[in-house]
Amino acid sequence: MYTLYYSPGTASMVVHQALLEIGADYKLELVDFDKDRQHSAEYLKLNPHGHVPTLVIDGKPVYESVALLTILAERHPEAGLMPPAGTPAHDAWLQWAVYLSNTLMSTYRLWFYPRELGADEHLPAIRLALQRKIEGVWDRLEAHLSAHGPYMLGADLSGVDLLLTMLMRWSRNMPRSATEWPALKRLADLVRGRPSWKRLYELEGLSEW
Repeated sequence: MYTLYYSPGTASMVVHQALLEIGADYKLELVDFDKDRQHSAEYLKLNPHGHVPTLVIDGKPVYESVALLTILAERHPEAGLMPPAGTPAHDAWLQWAVYLSNTLMSTYRLWFYPRELGADEHLPAIRLALQRKIEGVWDRLEAHLSAHGPYMLGADLSGVDLLLTMLMRWSRNMPRSATEWPALKRLADLVRGRPSWKRLYELEGLSEW
């Protein structure tokens, strides 16, 4: 059994949905951000960065959401979350997973936590630059999906689509939501229609897109 340390709607979301897609036995442990539990001494023993998610695998804590998605996909190949190793589709999966982590996830962190850039609030020019960088990623993904979709690897859903949909959700309160791009909205609608997404919302108490 896995144990997932999570906070609703955060980067733990993709790991939680992957667990649901796999059908693995797992239990949830809430890390209450309102009480700053991510920085408690107990939690920092599991994850010294004070971030979620952390997934306990065979008794050992492992973290970083994209790494956890990869591990789960590899450990449960029957779920089809990652193409077989040694195939072009597998190489493309890794490419997109790293791209989303390096571009969107890192930029979102600066968008949501301006103190990491040394200010309580972003200066207008900084905010605009971050917005444009994120929207530039949507432009690139829109072009890819328009030519090769509906999913990132073509006709079949994979774990990269779960990751991308989580990241699209994070844009919902930005000046332009990712769902304003038609091919991105199409992918999001496909993922949001899955039983795993609906169950995720029930378990985490989520409502808004």
